[in-house]
Amino acid sequence: MKYRVLLEPDLEAGGYIVSCPALPGCHSQGETREAALANIRDAIEGVLASLKNRNLPLPFVELL
Repeated sequence: MKYRVLLEPDLEAGGYIVSCPALPGCHSQGETREAALANIRDAIEGVLASLKNRNLPLPFVELL
């Protein structure tokens, strides 16, 4: 599944912050865009694994 992420520069600390709107509370950061995107992939995988382990439904993915 592919989830949309929001990547923004972190103006206070430098680097980037990234979140996944379809997964509330799923946020990460990185010093570079590439690092932030790699980190959010790991975070998304963790959230999805947790939902699956608890037999909870996975969020709907809206394709544009």
